[in-house]
Amino acid sequence: MNIVVDDLSGPEIAEFLNEHLQEMRSITPPESVHALDLDGLRRPEVTFWSARDGGSVVGCGAIKRLDAAHAELKSMRTASARKRSGIASLLLEHIIAEAKGIGFTRLSLETGADEFFLPARKLYERFGFGYCEPFADYRHDVNSVFMTRLL
Repeated sequence: MNIVVDDLSGPEIAEFLNEHLQEMRSITPPESVHALDLDGLRRPEVTFWSARDGGSVVGCGAIKRLDAAHAELKSMRTASARKRSGIASLLLEHIIAEAKGIGFTRLSLETGADEFFLPARKLYERFGFGYCEPFADYRHDVNSVFMTRLL
């Protein structure tokens, strides 16, 4: 498996992210969906990685610069057929190392509060993320959970 910075120009990653958005919209009320679309992920403050195995996209993740020291983890996803196979852990480990290398000292995230998101929350806990108050432009929302960790 290779984890590479992705310019989001290929149809395979576009389809992968479209599935992500559709899934988030099917689980979470529209006002509580904070997943970025392709245009949002192509912004200069975002670095996006895809995980590929045999040429297929099997996972992705991104960081969005909030300020010089703080970034937000975005768009973490593993292909349905590959869930619980360690891809998310490899991606998260890679992204944390990259964020440190860039010079960020804090990494935060928003994820869902629904039972569907429990495996993601457990993953983030294993990587040292703790629960926190909303950050950046987020507000309290019963459908959202906020987590952060120092790097």
